[in-house]
Amino acid sequence: MKNNPSLKGLLVAAVVFVGAFGIYNFFLAKKNYYLVDNPTPNTYYYKINNGAEGIVSAGQFVKVDLKKGKNSIKVFDQNKKMLYDSAFEVNKIRGLINIAHKDYYINDQYYGYNLKKDSLLLALDKTKIDGKDYYGGPKHFNKLYTDDFYYNVDEDYDQLIKNIQKVESRSKIFRKQDYLNYYKEYYKF
Repeated sequence: MKNNPSLKGLLVAAVVFVGAFGIYNFFLAKKNYYLVDNPTPNTYYYKINNGAEGIVSAGQFVKVDLKKGKNSIKVFDQNKKMLYDSAFEVNKIRGLINIAHKDYYINDQYYGYNLKKDSLLLALDKTKIDGKDYYGGPKHFNKLYTDDFYYNVDEDYDQLIKNIQKVESRSKIFRKQDYLNYYKEYYKF
């Protein structure tokens, strides 16, 4: 076979493409999943879409399979007495089931080039938590299901700024105490 530079270039490009795709999928790609979260000291049993019974212990979360569209959940206490039977709508590829109807906060973190964090926070709404004002406009949530966020309770914000040419934001859902700890550590007023 004759030495063909075009063929060599094509093969090198194909190997680099496959390598980059593999690195992205194994290390960088964000996984999409749904969580049942329990921030309380109680244990709950549940059945989603009349499937197998699941259990979520105190302070833990469990990954579950949901389908887009209407879903149903039956929730039982530790004595397997039914607490409620409810339905919810899944629209996105990640979400959180608030099995105990506790307080959560969905926060937008802004990042980008030449970001003035303090003035941005003051320009956004305030939210009152336990009688104290918190800047940045975190959205309070205590219903059964939400998918109005990017990072789930078990994930952290990105440490790397990917696009520094413009100001962007990513939303994350926090348990109440986790949000208060995050706010105190991140904003340092």
